[in-house]
Amino acid sequence: MEHIRHEILKKSKALFPEIVRIRREIHMNPELSFEEHGTAALIASLLKEWGISHRTGIAGTGVVGDITGSDPDGRVVALRADMDALPISEQNDVEYRSLVPGRMHACGHDVHMAALLGAAHILHSLRGGFRGRVRLIFQPSEEKYPGGAKLMIREGVLSDPVPDAIFGQHVYPELDAGFVGMRPGNYMASTDEIYLTVKGLGGHAATPHLVVDPVLIASHIIIALQQIVSRHANPVTPTVISFGRVIANGRTNVIPDEVRIEGIMRTFDETWREEMKRKITRLATGLAGSMGGDCEVFIDPGYPVLYNNPELTKRVMDWAAEYLGAGKVAPLEMRTTAEDFAYYALEVPGCFFRLGTRNTEKGFTSNLHTSTFDVDESSLETGMGLMAWLAWRELMGPNA
Repeated sequence: MEHIRHEILKKSKALFPEIVRIRREIHMNPELSFEEHGTAALIASLLKEWGISHRTGIAGTGVVGDITGSDPDGRVVALRADMDALPISEQNDVEYRSLVPGRMHACGHDVHMAALLGAAHILHSLRGGFRGRVRLIFQPSEEKYPGGAKLMIREGVLSDPVPDAIFGQHVYPELDAGFVGMRPGNYMASTDEIYLTVKGLGGHAATPHLVVDPVLIASHIIIALQQIVSRHANPVTPTVISFGRVIANGRTNVIPDEVRIEGIMRTFDETWREEMKRKITRLATGLAGSMGGDCEVFIDPGYPVLYNNPELTKRVMDWAAEYLGAGKVAPLEMRTTAEDFAYYALEVPGCFFRLGTRNTEKGFTSNLHTSTFDVDESSLETGMGLMAWLAWRELMGPNA
């Protein structure tokens, strides 16, 4: 195995300038969820140039490639990257700054795609040395529900053949470039969106005795729903209920007829997730009714809990330490952010890990989803090489 590790390290270093170029081209031309036509065309053109079999138009703009080893009847490993950008105006003063006003790759999906393309190039060059197949999944719309993962699964990316394992990596500005972070078991939360419409009877704000004030009712509901977290959730199960939008279209002297409230709920237990939905509905409708109003509740289901298969993730942690060095693999805490990679991990054993991109000296410290997010591009060399190495190791079998 050691000679393969050295070969992948050597190929990653040689390929690095081209993968940086590809990353920058993608970064300059960001496309929103399910609009990744130019991005998909670029990926497909590169796969074609490199001789890698692929299909386009999966779930709209997705691209799926296949690398077949010396014998197709071996193990199957899937590698996934997401493609969409965010509706954020980039503020970085760099030569590869976004050329599209109001859009940028603020979550590192440009890095994910470039690194996966690098891994694909490396694995394709080594295909005579392994049995089985590598499936490359370039997925649209991770940022926008219902997400591309669910749709791509529906269109067969995890069948014919069924992967033995799937890997996904995501940039992580809290970790220095050259490092990776991993966690077996529950890693990222489920996510659902809460939409409440509180209805009352509007009127003049100076005559509150003649109205049923939906603003007051909404205020009580927002506060009361926090009791679900503090008094109903098991303290060992992280739970979040947050509201980021309250719309009451009255005026200083006008109480409106209704108030709309929008927020999220997140947790790490699917059974509790369903119970929490019922409790939100009962509490909101009951409290509104007790105050003379009404509350319509709609909870839009989002991504499930992201569960990293413990056995697979333990292998990946060991293999990452082999490739990078033992001190370069950091343990991660659970996160209440969400990821639609969770859908893949429900179907086949999955491991979703983090790629360090931080470099304080160079100023790469901004968080995800901000207008100044950028990465230390040396992380691309780490990311493509590690993905290739993990795929190779898993193709050899868990006990190799």
